[in-house]
Amino acid sequence: MRIHIVAIGRARSGPEAALFKHYADRVTQWPITLVEQDLRRRTAPDRIADAEAAVLQQSVPAGALVIALDERGRQHTSREFAQLLSGQQDEGRRDIAFLIGGADGLAEPVREGAARVLSLGQATWPHLLVRGLLAEQIYRAQQILSGHPYHRD
Repeated sequence: MRIHIVAIGRARSGPEAALFKHYADRVTQWPITLVEQDLRRRTAPDRIADAEAAVLQQSVPAGALVIALDERGRQHTSREFAQLLSGQQDEGRRDIAFLIGGADGLAEPVREGAARVLSLGQATWPHLLVRGLLAEQIYRAQQILSGHPYHRD
């Protein structure tokens, strides 16, 4: 199973990019691909979310399970998240795409079109930091499933 993190905005070198790389490089069970997208043309402020939605949706591999990250989504414990990934793998899922919006979040059509909407908590996180948080949870899921003591209850 392959994991695609499709995100608005480009992370330049810095602590957020380093955090993502630190955890993504440690995941050996599922290859992680980060797809960073920007709007290519100037967009009216009231149309940005819709334009970002189109760019995100075009970047999702065909047949991928789409999971939108949004503060209004369902929160999972780390063990539940591990079971989500494991269950998809066991069902033969080839691709999972996690969608991360820009500064204004995800447009409603993206949330409605996703198979799941996942929240990393009720707090609002910078969209560049969410990549690192998600990569850490994917790494943690791998460690939980392998019985490694990295995750402590």
